[in-house]
This record gives sequence, C-alpha cells and structure tokens, in this order.
Amino acid sequence: MLTWIFAGLLVYTIGLFLPSLFLIPKIGVPAYAGSRDNEPDASGLHGRAKRAHHNFMDTLPIFLAFGVAAMTMNSVDIATALLGAKLYVLARAFYLPLYLMAVPWLRSIVWSVGALGLVLMGYALI
Repeated sequence: MLTWIFAGLLVYTIGLFLPSLFLIPKIGVPAYAGSRDNEPDASGLHGRAKRAHHNFMDTLPIFLAFGVAAMTMNSVDIATALLGAKLYVLARAFYLPLYLMAVPWLRSIVWSVGALGLVLMGYALI
C-alpha cells in the first residue's frame, strides 16, 4: 500500500507544478517570480491544469486516509484495498493528460474509475 500512496503523491506533485509550466510562458519568469498580484485569468492549458489539480485535491485526503487505515487496521481486506489504490492512482495519472487535452467523455469515465477505487478502498476497511 505504501508504494501506491507514494505513487499517488508523485502524481499529485506533478499536477501541482503543471499549472506553472503553462503560466511562465504567458507572463515571463520575472513576473512569475514576483508577487503575481495581477495574474492573468486561468485559461487554456494553464486553466485546465489548475482545475485538474484542484479536482485532485478534493479526493487525495480520502485516498490517504483510506491507505493509512488499510495499513494500520486489523482485519482489512488488503487485496481489495490495494486494488482500489491501484485503480485510484492509475486513473488519476490518466485523468491529468485527458483533462489537459480537454477530452470530455473519456475523462469522466476515467474519473469514475478513480472514484470506484476510493469506494473499494473504503469497502475493504469495513
């Protein structure tokens, strides 16, 4: 489980830095290094990267809580918890580029697979 938690945190970290990669070309390095009081509207790839990251922030605490609980509780169905963790992390890894490319239906399906992973992790705990 710890491997999948670290993998999830890696995907999260990549998503954390992606908006910057799309903002720097818009405003330049000196403006990016400044206070950015007048940051431009989040549009295009920059906006999609920000929204995908904020979406990830909504579910990451649940994933982490379920993962830690699965490692520490007795009588956990660890196989189901691991399957859920794998589904969640892999879905999040695929969701990010799909969101950046603005792929509507497949992106929603992949998001649902990640949500199913969380459900499986929670189910494994009861």
